[in-house]
Amino acid sequence: MIVFDLDDTLYLERDFALSGYAALEGYIKETTGQSGFRKHCENAFMAGRYRNVFDEALAALGLTLDAKMLADLIERYRSHSPEISLCSDAKRCLERLKSTVSLGLITDGPEKMQRNKIEALNVASFFTVIRPTGAWGAEFSKPHPRAYMEMEGAAARDAPMVYVADNALKDFVTPRKRGWLTVQICREGRVHTAPPPDPSYAPHARIETLDALEATLKKLGWPHAPAV
Repeated sequence: MIVFDLDDTLYLERDFALSGYAALEGYIKETTGQSGFRKHCENAFMAGRYRNVFDEALAALGLTLDAKMLADLIERYRSHSPEISLCSDAKRCLERLKSTVSLGLITDGPEKMQRNKIEALNVASFFTVIRPTGAWGAEFSKPHPRAYMEMEGAAARDAPMVYVADNALKDFVTPRKRGWLTVQICREGRVHTAPPPDPSYAPHARIETLDALEATLKKLGWPHAPAV
């Protein structure tokens, strides 16, 4: 079974962020009379200032952010219907694999937000099991083993497992401990670029495109690697 992450693995997470900022622009203009919120958010995000984006954008507009307003913005951002699309290599990969191997999806984040992304990307039909860990609560986010164990339970008996994801700080340590092969997709423009804190967090292999996945699995000795 090959299990995928979602954000920055199948699509670029920045696209969701930019979609969310666009969705909030009209709300901010309507409630405060100020324009430019979207652009200030985009500038902060693209500069790598991912935390406190809303604070920075509102400050640039001369507006004060209170707790109620912040909660409202976060809820609207997370619940908006995103304008996002699969990376072209991800679409090709899922199409190639869907008839040859069982596929799963593990993704962190609030459940509604992640399911909105899955719906916008139109990928649910590719996967045997989809697990947004937020359905269980934030404490079950990766690297908690529960989602990986669920995938093992859904796979054929003794099936070799693979996890394909982007974030070396949390994605690979647990599946490695459980005997999975792990592959990191290192997309240009991804949000999480930090190196693994120690070797136990490192993936078995790194690729820049999912077009290279099958060949990489073959090199790693995965016994059910699809033909290249």
